[in-house]
Amino acid sequence: MKQPFGKSVSFAEKHRRLLGLVDTKDRVAILVQADPDALASAMALKRLFWRRARRIDIFRINKVARPDNRAFIHLLNIKHHHVRHLKKGDFTVWALVDSQPSHHEIFERYAFDIIIDHHQVSGDHNTPFMDIQPDYGATATIMTEYLKAARIRPSPELATALFYGIKSDTDNFTRETHSRDIIVFRYLYELANLNIIKKIEASELTVKTLSTIKTAAEKLTFVGETAFVHMGSVASADSLVIVADFLMKLSEATWSVVSGIRNDKLVVIFRNAGFRCNAGNRAHALFGQMGNAGGHHSAARAEIPLARIAGLGTESHPDYGAFVQEQLKRVDQHAT
Repeated sequence: MKQPFGKSVSFAEKHRRLLGLVDTKDRVAILVQADPDALASAMALKRLFWRRARRIDIFRINKVARPDNRAFIHLLNIKHHHVRHLKKGDFTVWALVDSQPSHHEIFERYAFDIIIDHHQVSGDHNTPFMDIQPDYGATATIMTEYLKAARIRPSPELATALFYGIKSDTDNFTRETHSRDIIVFRYLYELANLNIIKKIEASELTVKTLSTIKTAAEKLTFVGETAFVHMGSVASADSLVIVADFLMKLSEATWSVVSGIRNDKLVVIFRNAGFRCNAGNRAHALFGQMGNAGGHHSAARAEIPLARIAGLGTESHPDYGAFVQEQLKRVDQHAT
C-alpha cells in the first residue's frame, strides 16, 4: 500500500485534498471495527464532511460487547449502524478509519476511497486517499489534526469522544505514542466533559464480566512469565481482551496471552509489559503464516481460521488451547 503523498505534506493540504473527494451529491459510508478510537475518528470525519455531502453514515462490522464501550456509545449518543444494514447502492463514497482492508474480510468487500489509520501499513490496495501514520498512538489524534487544520472547534461531545479515543488506545499513554498524541490530548482536555469520561471508565465491569474472569482464573496457567488462558468458544472476542488486560494485573506476569474460538477462527490476544518485548512481533512470529497477526509494542491480536490449523488430534475435539500453548513455548519471548 503506497501513500499518495509524503509525510512532509501538511494537514492543511491533506484536508484540502480530502474535501475534494466529496460534493453535495455524494453519500458517504464510513466503516469501522467499533472501539472508542474508531468511532471517535468516524465522528470526526463525519464532522469534516458536514454540509459537504448529502448523507454521511457510520457502520460497524462488529458487535459492541464491552460494557465501557457500550457506555461510551450511549453517553455520547453516537449514531451508527451495523454493517448488515448497509446497502452498497445507497452510497457513492467509501471511507475506512482506524483500520485497513486487510484487517478483516468484511472490509475487503469494498473499494475504499479514503483510508485513515495509525496501524502499520498492510496489504496492497489502490485507494485514492490514504493517510496512515503508524507512529501515532491513536487515529483520533490524526483526525483531531484534520479538525484543527479545518479550523473546526469540536463540540463537547466530539471532543470527549476523541479525548477518550486517545486515552483508551494509548492505555493512558502506557503504550507507544507520538508527541502529537500528547499535544492533541492536552488540546482536547480543555473541551472534553471529564465527568462523562469518569462514568465511561467506571462502567468496565458487569456481573457477566466477573463470571468470565472467574472462569479465566480457574483455567489460568503460566508459560514462563506469560499468563495464559484458553477460554474455548466465546460469544465475543471482546471478552478475551478484558481477560488479557485483567491478567496483566498479576505481579507474576510480564505477558498475558488469551485465546478463544469465535466465528470459526482462533482469536489470540497479546499483552506485555516488558522493555525488550514486542507484542506485535510475537503475534506475527507465532501466527503470521496462518492468519492475520500483528499489533503494537504492548498489545497485539491474531486471528487464524480453524481450517488452517492441523495436527490437533481428533477432528471432533481439537485442543486449540494446547496448540496455542505449544506455540508460546516454541518462540522465546525475549527474542521478540
